[in-house]
Amino acid sequence: MTRPLRRTAAFSLVSLLSLASGVLEEYTAVPFVAVAIGASLVSKGKLFDAFATHRDRAEDTLYTLIAFSLTGAGLALLLPTFDLPVTVFVATMLTVGFGDLGRRAVLEVRQSAVAGVAGFVILGGTAAFAGQVAISTILGVFSTSAFPEFLFVASSAALLGALLRSMFTRRDDPLVLVIIALSLWLFADLTVAVGWERIVVAMAIAVVFGYLSYALETASIPGMLTGVFLALLAVVLGGYGWFAVLIAFFAIGGLATKYRYEEKLERGVAEPNEGARGTGNVLGNSLAALVALLLFAAHARLPLPGAAFALAFTGSVATALADTLSSEIGGLYDKPRLVTTLRRVEPGTDGAITWQGELAGLAGAAVIAAMTIWLFDYPPAFGLVVIAAGFVGMTADSVVGATIEGSVVGNQAVNFIATSVGGIAGGLFYLLAFA
Repeated sequence: MTRPLRRTAAFSLVSLLSLASGVLEEYTAVPFVAVAIGASLVSKGKLFDAFATHRDRAEDTLYTLIAFSLTGAGLALLLPTFDLPVTVFVATMLTVGFGDLGRRAVLEVRQSAVAGVAGFVILGGTAAFAGQVAISTILGVFSTSAFPEFLFVASSAALLGALLRSMFTRRDDPLVLVIIALSLWLFADLTVAVGWERIVVAMAIAVVFGYLSYALETASIPGMLTGVFLALLAVVLGGYGWFAVLIAFFAIGGLATKYRYEEKLERGVAEPNEGARGTGNVLGNSLAALVALLLFAAHARLPLPGAAFALAFTGSVATALADTLSSEIGGLYDKPRLVTTLRRVEPGTDGAITWQGELAGLAGAAVIAAMTIWLFDYPPAFGLVVIAAGFVGMTADSVVGATIEGSVVGNQAVNFIATSVGGIAGGLFYLLAFA
């Protein structure tokens, strides 16, 4: 067994301490604190070698294990003080502990980043599911009817964990664990009914979507994981129509990015990384839609109707597609004008627009509008709301790009601002015209 594999196996054993929550209850933090204290006293020997990362060896201190254990202790304190669901706590710890083990075990056999991600998701997700079953059995509340919910929590934890691990290292365990725990806590608090059909279909769709996005080189590995995670949430928390709207953006936007790519590269207006979208790009275009999705899932507790959040979602996606098409198609034409002054500027200038790009953007918004009417079974007038929201968001992107992009914010932030404006516009237009 190689040193990295032995190290991840050791951390996976520490993560099993989370199962003690079924017995220790409010004292669950104690074993994690004990491990952290013990780790602080070890600077050499077999135990040190078992847990030490490369940076730990350079500093003669098991900082990584200490951070992992103290974060576990901190999350354990949330169990009695803030009613953190014990299943969320267990799933979080086991996902990271065993997910890293699965990733390393696969990499020992095949040096492939994609294979490593698969190892993390499969073993981390399996451990998270088994851990929830085990802890519910220990607590005497086990029921097979909870299996779909356990599977949703496990798959969400595994995908989010793999995404975070693709961006952060072992030294960032506290951040990874906290983000996963808070995300799962939010999903659990939404109290959305999760059935076998929905979760199984969602996982299958997410896997196929992830494979195609990576195989067609429309997304990097982190970008692919982000898209897969969003796809899973869209199906489970919204429905198949929500996923279809989201996938339309990724599919059409990805193809538009690849369209005449070499020509756009020569003109200096092409997306970097051969058009493969990374996490920042995917989140910049989808985060506002995700917020609208979560609000829709929780709308029974809110004073606004679900349709307002649905149109905020589709308005945000319409903005993302409209902006992508206006940039990718409009960038192929000469004589663009700056949106704020209408003076001619060089192609690729932030905030530059062409009439061809504007038409392409409106066409993209119209596609999302048509899907909204068809898939959500909304009246045609709602389609006009989506088109208007997409146009407002697309215009906001150009204005922000012309004024503060580069000097104040980056491209991903501009995308987030624009899609947020489009989403808010969609919700407001609905409330003003139909509520």
